[in-house]
Amino acid sequence: METRTLGTQGLEVSALGLGCMGMSEFYGPADEVEAIATIRRALELGVTLLDTADVYGNGANERLVGEAIGGRRDEVQVATKFGSERKPDGSWVGINGRPEYVLAACEASLQRLGVDVIDVYYQHRVDSTVPIEETVGAMASLVQAGKVRFLGLSEAGPETIRRAHAVHPISALQTEYSLWSRDAEVEALPTVRELGIGFVAYSPLGRGFLTGSYRSAEDFDEGDRRTVMPRFREENLERNVALADAVRTLAEQKGVTAAQLALAWVHSRGDDVVPIPGTKRRSYLEENVGALELELTNDELRQLDEAFPAGIAAGDRYPDMSSVNR
Repeated sequence: METRTLGTQGLEVSALGLGCMGMSEFYGPADEVEAIATIRRALELGVTLLDTADVYGNGANERLVGEAIGGRRDEVQVATKFGSERKPDGSWVGINGRPEYVLAACEASLQRLGVDVIDVYYQHRVDSTVPIEETVGAMASLVQAGKVRFLGLSEAGPETIRRAHAVHPISALQTEYSLWSRDAEVEALPTVRELGIGFVAYSPLGRGFLTGSYRSAEDFDEGDRRTVMPRFREENLERNVALADAVRTLAEQKGVTAAQLALAWVHSRGDDVVPIPGTKRRSYLEENVGALELELTNDELRQLDEAFPAGIAAGDRYPDMSSVNR
């Protein structure tokens, strides 16, 4: 497995990570046995970067990841996040970046994961009510205490990234990035490259849409979070299905799957970009890892750029975009 370096502080990870969110919540029924088997299969294939968050399953996802890596801690870089606060019953509280909350959230994540140190600790969303200097200052104290190795931000805007990086080096920015979500190319990617920060691309398959598996509202399980997202709503779905079809057509011409082509495109964006496709099944994991073997020609990259110019997708990424790119 190829490795890539994120940031300038020494964080080295596999060129493809594994997003674990859907194993516990948001994307239909959970199957813990298969999820754990998927994580362990990822390790066998050389995937070392596992991505979770305290909010996924309200702590359940961190516990699942911790169980899956039991006895194999030295083989992985565990990334988790804080900042999207929920009550014990699962109801939402809001975004929290207060220093005292950062410290408490880290202790709780360490316990659930069953580890002594978190490799990458992200602020999940920027809290507009707390100066970023205060939040990152608390995160930096966790590094000094040996509880966290590297710091990250998620969905932060350029000014926030600069201010945070001035307090303590940020190793990675995690932001949605795929053929149908190219907003990061405008400001986020140029900013992190200027500062020497790595880029972790979540939802590189467009929340599974670019695989071609979803063509109508009936294709989603009951309770699937995507059904309330603008791009998956009826008024936008038909236009976006045409985009997925374009990926499938180009993939067929190359003799690969749509998922592999879409992932190969993200992977080609630079040596500082690491996609973390999420899956809860071993078969899809193996398909995704196969994308690393693909090399796209200049002509293929041109075709994809023409088919997917920035802003082509119909609908916003989230029902409420107010908490992203701050």
